[in-house]
Amino acid sequence: MNKKIPLSTKVVVIGGGVAGTSCAYHLAKFGWKDVILLERDQLTSGTTWHAAGLVGQLGATSVITKLRKYSLDLYKELEKTTGLSTGLKQNGAITVATTKDRLQELSRQATTAQLFGVEAEILDKKKTKDLYPVINDKDILGSVYMPKDGQADPVGVTNVLAKASKMEGVQIFEKTPVTKILVKDKKIIGVETDQGKIECDYVVLATGMWSRQIGEDIDVSVPLYPNEHFYIITEAMKNLPANLPVLRDYNACLYLKEDAGKMLVGIFEPNAKPAFKDSGIVPEDFSFGEFPDDFDHFEPYLEKSFHRLPILENAGIRKFFSGPESFTPDTQYLLGETPEVKNLFTCCGFNSIGIASAGGAGKITAEWIINGYLNEDIFSLDIKRFQKFHSSKKFIMERVTETLGDLYGMHWPYKQHSTSRNIKLVPYHNELKKAGACFGNSAGYERPMWFARNGQEPKYNYSFNYQNWYPSVEFETKNTRKNVGLFDLTAFSKYELKGEKAHQELQRICTANIKNEIGRTTYTHMLNEEGGIETDLTVVCMGKNYFRIVTAAANREHDKFHISKHLSNEVEFTDVTDDIACLGVFGPKSKELISRLTKDDLSNESLKFGRGKTIKVKDKEIWAQRLSYVGELGLELYIKMNEATEIYKLIVETGKEFNLCQCGVHAMDTMRMESGYLHWGHDISPEENQYQAGLQFTISFKKNIDFIGKKALLKIKDKKITKKLLMFTLKDNEPGKPLLLHDEPIYLDDDIVGRTTSGNYSFIFNKNLSFGYINSDDFIKDLESKKLFIEVEKKKYSAEVLLNPLNNKDIKS
Repeated sequence: MNKKIPLSTKVVVIGGGVAGTSCAYHLAKFGWKDVILLERDQLTSGTTWHAAGLVGQLGATSVITKLRKYSLDLYKELEKTTGLSTGLKQNGAITVATTKDRLQELSRQATTAQLFGVEAEILDKKKTKDLYPVINDKDILGSVYMPKDGQADPVGVTNVLAKASKMEGVQIFEKTPVTKILVKDKKIIGVETDQGKIECDYVVLATGMWSRQIGEDIDVSVPLYPNEHFYIITEAMKNLPANLPVLRDYNACLYLKEDAGKMLVGIFEPNAKPAFKDSGIVPEDFSFGEFPDDFDHFEPYLEKSFHRLPILENAGIRKFFSGPESFTPDTQYLLGETPEVKNLFTCCGFNSIGIASAGGAGKITAEWIINGYLNEDIFSLDIKRFQKFHSSKKFIMERVTETLGDLYGMHWPYKQHSTSRNIKLVPYHNELKKAGACFGNSAGYERPMWFARNGQEPKYNYSFNYQNWYPSVEFETKNTRKNVGLFDLTAFSKYELKGEKAHQELQRICTANIKNEIGRTTYTHMLNEEGGIETDLTVVCMGKNYFRIVTAAANREHDKFHISKHLSNEVEFTDVTDDIACLGVFGPKSKELISRLTKDDLSNESLKFGRGKTIKVKDKEIWAQRLSYVGELGLELYIKMNEATEIYKLIVETGKEFNLCQCGVHAMDTMRMESGYLHWGHDISPEENQYQAGLQFTISFKKNIDFIGKKALLKIKDKKITKKLLMFTLKDNEPGKPLLLHDEPIYLDDDIVGRTTSGNYSFIFNKNLSFGYINSDDFIKDLESKKLFIEVEKKKYSAEVLLNPLNNKDIKS
């Protein structure tokens, strides 16, 4: 007899795959026992059942590696707890490199893995052959070996998580499809099923490839879409050694898994095939579903597998499989609360690595729901990194043809996608293009990354060494410091707050004392309850009861969500990002240039640093404020979007007299590091507090208000700092040798004591520059006498601590 569904519960998890069962287990494990999991058919019936079951710890990013390691540890632990088998076999994994670039990438990933205690060994050709004797190693340069990686049974893992969930009190209902998610006043109130209604406070969408269209039904954007994913399983092979490690050959787009004398050969290829292409809709009843064979698509990669494992040439094919796997616009997960509906969380978008990832993703989701925030830097996985247009069929169906291939493609620094581009263009885009802009994408906007010079093609030549755009950045940074640079800042996120209580509520959600005087700007942060840094922004008083917030382009939905969540209905909150263009005119000649265009007084007496006012240029009203993210005298000019082209052209033409150059994002990032300015999402995040980041000057305990995070800060400020952000330079100072990025281990002698967060090469100061956190209170003393190293690609480079920024200009005078 079927169990009757309850009338109410705290949380409903929708989806009975590996992600849903992990979320349910962790919620109950952490104390929320009132949890129901609903599966429309049977557990694993979506995409989990046909997963290859690879359990690899090494990810393209540090956060992925961290979550994968947790997943592996969890599966081993739950086998003991439940008495069931996950089919986990830690036979290791080898990823081979056939090019120098790939070996560099793997070496970087293996270096980062050390930060999380993940074992990774760089092997030469001989050792690779010893561990995998049937491999063709003629074109192999080396490999990374992960001894504790392996494989698991996806169904077994799900059943273990399901049993562990039930042991913690979770109720699981199969054959119970959710027909509607119930929302009132943009907040979850329950779900409807074919067996009745369940009232609840929270819903988790762990619905895999159906998530986009489920979200669309309630006007929620979930940007993912399924591709066809291919693999074959051979007949039993007589001469195949048992317990071979999992083998990955990224350059051939291959993964290979030995199992019970047979081989599974799978691919992650460029130019992937979107599933259900004709309708763009995943059928509701596609349980345990497969697609027709497409051997023509698979055959070129089968040939590559014969090259890598010649033993496969004479093997029979037992099974040709093609089934759906969902992918996101950037091959990262979709976790967290949706901005459109309160208490609706997503745990999906695993890009075909769900088995390896779901344990950690379920843990993160449960903590997020229970606490309302996370003190971890996982913005790269937060669904709020995307906007509405990212889930449109036009955008997502084109983009996933590329992102499936990204899984095994080169993870180049600064890599840009080629599909689904030119979504948002500034009015003067063609002028930027004529000026030689090489564009990158941020929050949908096409932004100049650098400007080609001397006949160079404005195109990235990707590398882990010297960057082909370095000459441009050298010119742009030097000219801005000497003359004047023009930066397109339009993509910056911009919000406006109006109402009698606007200032009062800003005081409650910001740490600094927000200036309530027209024209005054305030640099500040917003925190969570534990003091973690949720936003990094500038607040400008534009008029009486009228404020503007400016924050980073990529953080648009994230910051909008955090701010609006803490505002009352008495404050009018508007996103004006797409209505207002912004041009940064920076450098010692910047004010002189703009003074040629306006009759308004721009002297220091009339427009001090940190102040703004309305000026007129060609009868156009422009808001000008004296701020600069590059550490130079300069103005940010906020212009109505439909008037921006005229003002842009005027600045460029008049700027010729002042040796103006146009500058891109790379120059701005380099100059902000030279000036010691931090970047949210790299140098600061919810994982850090302002004392650790050296940003305590943005805290005002004097203002008579209990701002969010104040109680936590009062406790923190009296404790010894055991983690601190520092600036470093290398003693080796050749551009690109090494290429400093982020997440490189920092050593004190032979011990890892921290990690880097940002890296750049300063051409002005001829220095390899890095920011990073040190994790020892003892080490923070007497830094000059310590032997420090930053490790890149398994090689340690001597480093020195910078006590002051390289660029120490006083831009306030």
